[in-house]
Amino acid sequence: MLRQILSKLPRKSSKTDSAECARHESPITQQRSNGSTAGLGKSSSGPKRTSVVFPASVVAGIEPLVPFKDVPNAEKMNLFVSKVSLCCVTFDFSDPSKNTLEKDVKRQTLLELVDFVASGSMRFSEPAILAMCRMCAVNLFRVLPPYYRSNSSSAGENDDNDDPMFDPAWPHLQIVYDLLLRFINSTCLDAKVAKKYIDHSFILRLLDLFDTEDPRERDCLKTILHRSYGKFMVHRPFIRKSLSNIFYRFVFETEKHNGIAELLEIFGSIISGFALPLKEEHKIFLWRVLIPLHKPKSVGVYFQQLSYCVIQFIEKEPRLASVVIKGILKYWPITNSQKEVMFLGELEEILEAISMMEFQKVMVPLFWRIGCCINSFHFQVAERALFLWNNDQIVNLIAHNRLVILPIIFPALEKNAHNHWNPGVLNLSLNIRRMFSEMDDALYLACLDQLKEDEEKLTLLAEQRKEAWQRLEYAASLKPMTENTAVLVTPLTTSIAC
Repeated sequence: MLRQILSKLPRKSSKTDSAECARHESPITQQRSNGSTAGLGKSSSGPKRTSVVFPASVVAGIEPLVPFKDVPNAEKMNLFVSKVSLCCVTFDFSDPSKNTLEKDVKRQTLLELVDFVASGSMRFSEPAILAMCRMCAVNLFRVLPPYYRSNSSSAGENDDNDDPMFDPAWPHLQIVYDLLLRFINSTCLDAKVAKKYIDHSFILRLLDLFDTEDPRERDCLKTILHRSYGKFMVHRPFIRKSLSNIFYRFVFETEKHNGIAELLEIFGSIISGFALPLKEEHKIFLWRVLIPLHKPKSVGVYFQQLSYCVIQFIEKEPRLASVVIKGILKYWPITNSQKEVMFLGELEEILEAISMMEFQKVMVPLFWRIGCCINSFHFQVAERALFLWNNDQIVNLIAHNRLVILPIIFPALEKNAHNHWNPGVLNLSLNIRRMFSEMDDALYLACLDQLKEDEEKLTLLAEQRKEAWQRLEYAASLKPMTENTAVLVTPLTTSIAC
């Protein structure tokens, strides 16, 4: 069996098979589909695989199944490349009974490579970096299965029938991901050399994998991309731009992507490292990406990560608080109560960090919206809005601007205090009304008088409207309408033209 395995390794290579040629050759085009992939143990008389092309001087005469401890240090890097080339052979994991021996040989080889990379015993040569990137590309970069999950569920709603699809090859893929992570983290990896192979194309293929339904794979990808962002400074602008493009496509085109939460988590750590003052590029990302991400109905899936990113921006530059609040009010949900509760929670976090000047810019539309939430028939929305008064920082902002805020919020409180169906909401409304009375009794009484006056005006208008309709009905009863009769109606008088 070992002889058959070794017969699959390239022993000779033409002079044109240089490392540069191997790098530009797409690894994905070299591998076959899972159902027709040749195993490690097939006869050498069959068609030979060409998915691994390495310089002959690197792998010639090196047996990949020899342990690292059995070769001198001078040959360890050649053995590393040989073992990596062995792992470029892929298998069909949908059938556990196929190629079991070959799969086990590959698994043991991958585990041995993980231990070798973790040991950090020697620096990686350029052919070794090329071989490692090529092996990861062959094993990891693949076409993901299409969606079967509906996108009709509301924000934050979990459907027990929508279980994620798990890749049957995950036990094998997990080792490859672990190997790639340790390789990128290794102090023996020269970033200046590795950036030629972990390039823009490699990063884009990694980002494509974030759309997998397997949360375990997305978690591995999140860590690897974060480490890559820290290791390869030259790729940082490209990574940020690529993330923005994924968010744009999600918000404005598809509203379907499995990895938005993980990508936002990565960007949250990136934002925390932004230098001050913030660049215009970063502010544009806030306006054009983070704020519109409040719009999709699936926002509940990634809302925690989104809120963290927004708060990071405000902590970096407090003047952005008013811009963020205006954006949230723009995308405020009308019929989705769960989203309203989440938005109110985010508003509370922003108001805790906002300055008085920025607060005064948005307090009128903000408290008009809060007043609508207070009158919501959904008790959770009304309750969450009233809970804002439990925050001392928000109460302080309201107290300093009560001359503007109380006239806006007072009608909503009075309406709740008289006829809200939920006892908890009713009691909270009474407590806040009492708080305003103790804060400024004269203003409270003035608002009460103004409310009564407005109600009298509304009553008078209702009576006038009722009388107008009565006059219309009386005028219509005097002369019954015939076919093709045009009717001209004025607010207080009625004329009939024939």
